[in-house]
Amino acid sequence: MARTAVGTVGTGDEVAEDPGRGGTTILVVACAATLLVLMNYTAPLTTLPEISAGLGTGATGQTWILNGIALGLAGLLLVAGSLADDYGRKRVFVIGAAVLAVASMAGALATGTLVFVAARVVQGAASAALLAASLGLVGHAFPAGAGRVRATGLWGAMVGLGIALGPLVTGLVAEAGSWRAGYWIFAGGAVAVGLVAALRLPESRAPHARRLDIGGVATLGLGLAALLGAVTEGRAGWARPHVTLLFAAAAVLIAAFALVESRTAQPMLDLALFRRPLFLTSTGGALVTGLSIIGPMSYLPTVMQHTLKQSPLTSATVFSIWSGASFLSALQARRLRMRGHHQLAAGLVLAAVGSVALLGLATPRPWPQTAAGLLIAGLGSGLVNAALARLAVESVPADRVSMGSGANNTARYIGSSLGVAIVVAITGAAGLVHGTDIALGVAAAGAALGAGAALLSGRAAGAG
Repeated sequence: MARTAVGTVGTGDEVAEDPGRGGTTILVVACAATLLVLMNYTAPLTTLPEISAGLGTGATGQTWILNGIALGLAGLLLVAGSLADDYGRKRVFVIGAAVLAVASMAGALATGTLVFVAARVVQGAASAALLAASLGLVGHAFPAGAGRVRATGLWGAMVGLGIALGPLVTGLVAEAGSWRAGYWIFAGGAVAVGLVAALRLPESRAPHARRLDIGGVATLGLGLAALLGAVTEGRAGWARPHVTLLFAAAAVLIAAFALVESRTAQPMLDLALFRRPLFLTSTGGALVTGLSIIGPMSYLPTVMQHTLKQSPLTSATVFSIWSGASFLSALQARRLRMRGHHQLAAGLVLAAVGSVALLGLATPRPWPQTAAGLLIAGLGSGLVNAALARLAVESVPADRVSMGSGANNTARYIGSSLGVAIVVAITGAAGLVHGTDIALGVAAAGAALGAGAALLSGRAAGAG
């Protein structure tokens, strides 16, 4: 019998530390890391003009500044989750924090666009380790029940709070001095989180480590990198040859990943999980969330800046109505006493209603109308974030919780990148004002369809 931080074992995974004692520390550190990651993720939304001016960045470089971190995240989330389960969730968490600190310092010191974008990609890779390992630590420390619902709800709330604070903090820091100061703040935060984790958190891992799935790591990582690269480059023209080649490479590599996993004795991602309705609900819901919520909503500050002539800081403040409501909603989600798939469906319906209420956002209109739409959409987003965090750990075996987190968040960030690309394509073809309404309508339809799929999948799982 393997020993743990508290000296006992169970079946399937090392027994979690008593949530009433060390579990609180685990939850606080995991939430702090998630908050830091999401703040860093959204940081350039308000400071892109200053960053571009300081680095001499052109239009294509600006796109990569915004999406570089998503490339690192999507490419390594599932890999990081599998490594955390097999080789230690605390170990992967601490390594992720250290790499994030170094990459943030590199971003702060960058004198050219290439170095800064490279730093953002590495930040994404480090963030993948932190997100996958942190939710894995939480899922391991809190067994199924009310404690887990509360803990995963708090973790999910940090997503909304980080999205709200990132643009505001970096915008204020940029106005007070230099945009580079924000990245020194992120570096300091990463050092603090990593040190506390190294000194205070217990280690946990699956009782039987799997061999490193090198074929799976290579094909999935390269495939997702090609896909995100194609989406990023496609914003400047979808018909360009290298964009087509990147999409083709992504299709071939992801197909190769599926083939490798189906023939590997110990795959990084067991394809049999896709026969589990609850796992389909978790990953499918995360993909829909990225496509229909995160992608479109993260583009709205840009719309308000261009059509309503708002300053970046003003648009970030308005945007915080949505992200702030998301934070509060996720915090209180546990009080609803709903099953995970029901909560996911309810959140997606509210997000759809909010998107409809935001139609006409790009034209001058009464302020309460915009605020109401953002509030409704934010409440829905919070329910979704809490539900996805819960489903991510409930939809996989107990010893694969970090992998479940990685799969869920991979789908979320691929969806968000594709969602932004869809909005950009629509607004580019139909104009910013009319195109924004079309994009919001598409987002509302996608969220509504996702809600129906979540209910059907949950019913198939026998959870209803």
